[in-house]
Amino acid sequence: MTRITTLTNPLLLGFEEMERLIEKITKSSNDGYPPYNIEKVITDTEVKLKITLAVAGFLEEELLVEIESNQLVIRGKQHADDGKEYLHRGIAARQFQKSFVLAEGIEVEEAELKNGLLSINLKRPEPVIASRRINITTVE
Repeated sequence: MTRITTLTNPLLLGFEEMERLIEKITKSSNDGYPPYNIEKVITDTEVKLKITLAVAGFLEEELLVEIESNQLVIRGKQHADDGKEYLHRGIAARQFQKSFVLAEGIEVEEAELKNGLLSINLKRPEPVIASRRINITTVE
């Protein structure tokens, strides 16, 4: 895989972490299983995000939702059907890991499993725009 070097401009100082995040995103976005949607939910008071993954066939105890550093990580591992004899097996027991890099301040509110869809609700805080004046001192 070709490494993306988008932040090599000498005027962009301190963006090494951003470049690592971009690299991490491009590596994890190649796998299409399980399929998912990211929905923007606008209410009267705030804007939220909702990630929905199609996890049909997985039980609640076979799914794990965690935050690791600044990533939302969803893992699924189905238990093998030991002892069963199949004439044809077209539905394989699968496992997956899907990661989403979270912006600073994003909060995971809850995760719900209903009808084979895992929904994870995220709260996005209002960005705080900060500016300050830097005093200049004269040195002799």
